[in-house]
Amino acid sequence: MAVPFRRTSKTKKRMRRTHLKKTANEMVACPKCGEMIRPHRACTKCGYYKGKEVIKIKEDEE
Repeated sequence: MAVPFRRTSKTKKRMRRTHLKKTANEMVACPKCGEMIRPHRACTKCGYYKGKEVIKIKEDEE
């Protein structure tokens, strides 16, 4: 079985792994209430998705 002649340096290893990094989640504004939400998910503040109410949200009674 073949074995590398020289050890892979830290620089070469890190250059190979430059695309393996975490990115922040994409966020969009809810068209109904303006809350920042992840795309393709129901808004947790107003309960709407694609213009339809899909989650019943209880209003805070003061």
